[in-house]
Amino acid sequence: MGYYAYTARDKSGESIAGDMEAESPSQAADFLLQQGLTPVSIKEGNAPAESAEELDIGESVKQFFEPKVTLEDIIMLSRQMRTLLRAGVPILRGLHGLAETVQNKTLSDALHDVHNQLQSGLSLSAALAKHNKIFSPLFVALVKVGEDTGHLDRAFEHLASYLDQEKDTREKIQAATRYPMTVMFAIVVALAIINIWIIPSFASTFARYGSDLPILTQILVTTSDAFVHGWPVILVLLIAGGVGFKFWHATDDGRYLVAKYTLAVPLIGPILRKAILSRLTQSLSMVMRSGVPLAQGLVVVSDVVGNDYVSKSVLDMREKITNGESVTRAAASTGLFTPLVLQMIAVGEESGALDDLLEETAAHYHSEVSFEVSKLSEAIEPIVITIIGVMVTVLALGVFLPMWDMASVARGG
Repeated sequence: MGYYAYTARDKSGESIAGDMEAESPSQAADFLLQQGLTPVSIKEGNAPAESAEELDIGESVKQFFEPKVTLEDIIMLSRQMRTLLRAGVPILRGLHGLAETVQNKTLSDALHDVHNQLQSGLSLSAALAKHNKIFSPLFVALVKVGEDTGHLDRAFEHLASYLDQEKDTREKIQAATRYPMTVMFAIVVALAIINIWIIPSFASTFARYGSDLPILTQILVTTSDAFVHGWPVILVLLIAGGVGFKFWHATDDGRYLVAKYTLAVPLIGPILRKAILSRLTQSLSMVMRSGVPLAQGLVVVSDVVGNDYVSKSVLDMREKITNGESVTRAAASTGLFTPLVLQMIAVGEESGALDDLLEETAAHYHSEVSFEVSKLSEAIEPIVITIIGVMVTVLALGVFLPMWDMASVARGG
């Protein structure tokens, strides 16, 4: 992501200058167009002081301790805004009331600021866009469409429905990853206990035995010695590796590679891929149904899929479409979609009902995610049993083989 300084004109022709964060100048231009602004110039610039990494220490500490705005908070806000607008409550009064009553202080402060921005003449979508850590590009884009069409209540209704399904998808992803992560943690703890306490108690007995130990026992004893006597080095290496990975993951290449290979993890990867594609197709269907052009819609949804690899594929797909390729061919070139889904996209493109077919595609992926998550534990159990069986076998042979030899010597003596 880079920062771009822009100059644009609003609908009345007045010149507006500012800066924003975007993947490219074209994405910055698309975002300005979504706000009803006509770009005049877009130049690469420096990060503004309030969003640069060199934040004031006091401000950084303040942000760290501020409560996070959860997806549930945004869902509730969308439903409340829909209800207020349908009841005929003026938007300024509604926002002020919500800002005073919401429990989350971070969201309350943001709503107060949006209320002040509206009073100064800014549109709701532009005011929300200033709080991009709370309101996603998709949220802002649909609010903008609602403003332009005069159906802002319907926009918030669509957002509430979409975010509710998004919450369900996230919960399914967490359920898909919770069991294997718990099992792996238990295995690591078991290995640590075996190497730090169990093996050393047998090692002293083996040392008094005096003869050559079986190779498997030697490996276990050597590994245990490394754990017991070399734990400071191991700890330093683990911390250094964790910090190094964090810095690498903060780079564009690091995020891209982690996102790409996460989708290739056996058992979990396919579920994550389908959950992300469900989010992608549902989001794209919603923005298209709201009247956002396909090219702009792809830019919007690329920011909300939550995976850099898929996001880049979506932007590549957009570039191919703007160069004249069909949606079906552009989608096929990404390698993300199954033949069945590509066929559905092709039918939607030919019939002019692409938004409807994308919604059906999202429902297809959503049902597959639900089914695969329910079967995940059954698929993982044989793997877990095999790993535990191998650990027990290695430990048993490593400990009992020399004990059998000792018993044989005793009997012979």
